Amino acid sequence: MSETETTDPSRRRGPLAIVAGRATNDPDRARTAPDTKTAHDSRTAPLVSFDRRELRLLFDLYGSKVAAGEWRDYAIDFSPAKAVFSVYRRASEAPLYRIEKNPELARRQGAFCVVASGGLVMRRGHDLARVVAVLQKKLELVRD
Repeated sequence: MSETETTDPSRRRGPLAIVAGRATNDPDRARTAPDTKTAHDSRTAPLVSFDRRELRLLFDLYGSKVAAGEWRDYAIDFSPAKAVFSVYRRASEAPLYRIEKNPELARRQGAFCVVASGGLVMRRGHDLARVVAVLQKKLELVRD
């Protein structure tokens, strides 16, 4: 155990703060972090991300596919240009599907799209629920 770890619950650490993308427990840096602004911070564009409703929809779909045994892993990537939710059959492979949110295309083709592993855009649109419907199984009638 290192000297910074404690087993005594009464000796808790101070507040956790995020400083320049890293977490710190140093109270001096935590107090000065919001006030200090570097030139690097003003140049970075805000990241595109999924909101809570979109994440709930994505994780509901992911959970049903995991329960069916089709998918086993996922990854979420955020960048200034777009947000990507990738699903994998195995973690060591390329993603089976990528669900992308690109706000620059929101007025033209729709902000959301589903891309297959080969790069084929399976569906594009303005509503995420309708776009990911292409990945949900359709029931079909089987005759003997």
